[in-house]
Order: sequence, then C-alpha cells, then structure tokens
Amino acid sequence: MSSTKPPPPSPSHVLRTHAAAVCAIYFSDDNERLYSGDASGRVVITNTRTLRPSAVWDAHTDSILGIQEWEDHIITHGRDNKLHVWQRVQEFATALGNSAATPGLQTPQLCYSMDVNALNYCRFSLWPIPGAARDSERRALIALPNLVESSVADIWVLPSRQRLHAAVGKIGLPSSTLEGRGLNPIGIIMSLHLYEVEHPHVSGRKQLRLLCAYENGSVTMWGYTRLDKETSVEGIGWDSLWNVKLHVESVMAMAVSRDGSLALTVSADHLIGRYDLQAADGSSHLHTACVVHRTKHAGNGSIAIRDDGKVCAVGGWDGKIRLYSTKTMKPLGTLEYHKQLVQAVAFARLNSQVTSADALETNVEDDSEDGMTEQEKLERCRWLAAGGLDQRVSLWSLISFGKS
Repeated sequence: MSSTKPPPPSPSHVLRTHAAAVCAIYFSDDNERLYSGDASGRVVITNTRTLRPSAVWDAHTDSILGIQEWEDHIITHGRDNKLHVWQRVQEFATALGNSAATPGLQTPQLCYSMDVNALNYCRFSLWPIPGAARDSERRALIALPNLVESSVADIWVLPSRQRLHAAVGKIGLPSSTLEGRGLNPIGIIMSLHLYEVEHPHVSGRKQLRLLCAYENGSVTMWGYTRLDKETSVEGIGWDSLWNVKLHVESVMAMAVSRDGSLALTVSADHLIGRYDLQAADGSSHLHTACVVHRTKHAGNGSIAIRDDGKVCAVGGWDGKIRLYSTKTMKPLGTLEYHKQLVQAVAFARLNSQVTSADALETNVEDDSEDGMTEQEKLERCRWLAAGGLDQRVSLWSLISFGKS
C-alpha cells in the first residue's frame, strides 16, 4: 500500500495588488472587505466577492503599521508619524455575474489626522466606547506609544483627539524588571492592546486595561485604578497588575482573542507566550496563567487568533504560516507559499450572519438580498489572509478544525 502523503495545501487566491512588502492586513466585520497596507504607505481595499480592488491610495509616506474599520471610518497608522481617519468609501453594487467589470477605483476622503510617535513599529489599539448615545457622534479610545517616550503609552479620545491618559507605565514597574538596562530596563513598547473590564472591587464600574509587550521580551498588564478622576498624567493612577517575561528576545507581535480572555506573543526566539488574562488577575496564579510553549521554529513576525479563540496562525521569518491550537499549542498544520518573512496574518470574522455548519442545513441556494449562498458565506468565514516581503497577499480556505 502506498504511504504517499497528500500534497500540501495551496492558497485559494493570491492577490498581486502591491508593489512593496505587505505589512498590515485586516478583514472588515462583515467580511466584505479585505484591507492591506504595504511598506510604501499604500492601502488597498479588496472586495472579497470579486477579489478586485475597490480602493487604492497612498495613505502615508512610509510603511503602514495598522489598518482598521471603525463605524463608517477607516483608521490608518504609518511610520511617517501620522495616524489618519478616513471616510469609508461606498461599495459599488456589483453582481457576481458582472464581476469582470471593474469600476473606477476610489480614494477615501481624509477626515482628520493625529501626530504620533512611530519609532516603535507599534500599531495603535482601538477600543470603541460601548453604550455611547445613538443620537450623538460615536466615540472611541485609542492607545498609542507616547509622543516623547517610546517605553510608555498615551490614550486618546476620538474624534476629539483629546489625550485622556498620558505616559501609562511611567511609574509602578515592579523592581524585578530592572535587569541592568539603566533607567529603561524594559525597552520600548512593541505591541499594545486596550480594553475594558468590570471593576474588580466596585460593582457597576468599569476599569481600563492596557496590555503592553516590550522590547526586553516582557508583558505587563496595566490597570487604571483611580475612581475620582477620568484623566491622568505621568502615569499616575495606572498600576502594574502583573508582569511576566517569557521571551529571551523582543516581542515582535501580540494578539488578543476577541473575547479578551487570551493573549499570545511571538518573538525572534522559538517561543510562543500564552497569557490567560482572567486567571492572571490573581497574582498567585501568574505562573500557571502565563506559560511559554517551545516550538521547533525560531523567528516569528506576526500572529493572529481566530474569533472563536481556538486557533492561532503564526507568520514566520521563513515565509511559512503555522497553525496551532490555542488551548494546547499543538501544531495543526503548516501553510507554505511565501518565500520570505510573513509580516501580517488575519482571520476572517466569524461573527457574520453565517457562523456555523448548521447554516448549511438550510440548503438555501441563493440569498436574494446580496446574491451569495449560505455556503459561500460560511466558506468565507474560514479564510485566512497573509502578506509579506514578497509583495503578495495569500488567501487560504481553512478547514473547521473540529474535534475530529
């Protein structure tokens, strides 16, 4: 009997819309748009039905650090020390049968900009303010490296662009992190994630949290513990809730699950850091809540977690994308297409109208409203996108990774 292994999977599609290294990727919440940004500052919006660009523009004069949709806006962040907020372009109603017709490419209108500090290569983190009045302008908090000191962070309010908290992390670092690096033992912030939780001690109140990954390989959870003031300066009121160092090299990328319960970090080393954010709140559980997993592959530059929190994808310096179970960190497979560093990976969203195999049982052949079958919507929820130094974006159709 032949024991020949099946051929390795190939990308479902390859997009060649960039002329520079791809360094940022983002799926819209409805999976209708795929955003990609490159090292020249160009951003491309690809229609995921036709796989043709609907908008292409030079958003920045240097490499793109991050892209994200927010309501009817697009936020782009570049190494040119600028953060721009654009008006989202209107999609052309293009029937699937007419996909060969390419409408004129659009350029989003710039709404406003912010001066930022992009020394860190650290992209912004956005937290839309929940419960905002529906009849007023939507607001969001955005975390960025401090304008002067790259080892601390600022939190701003959009669209007013007022600074709410300044120099988060300037005070309160545990003495155990002082490792001979002088006044700045941890180095600059490499990645951050802003979110909100129920206040641990005051019922009905919320507490801001900022998870920061640093140049020395450590991760610190900061919490704003003051109740008498909504603003802060010089890091006053922000306490280090816990700090752990799992990497021997700088953290290159961090991903947080959509429910905020899990964080993962990768580095130039062969390690993956896993942080159970809920369990880590109790300092006595820190050693079991934050653990390191040793892989056989050193040099990782990007990471993403699927919306259900069960699967993660790690982009390697060798161009390979490795899939792991987030619970056990057991390898689930390797995707091979790119020949050089994979700088960005992103899963399609699972929160669209079709999120489970149960939808296939409806056996609906066509949705009269948008021209897509339920099965097509389900398949699109399983997409993984990756981009790297080869200037290409690969799209992969993944299996469900169920118990079988």
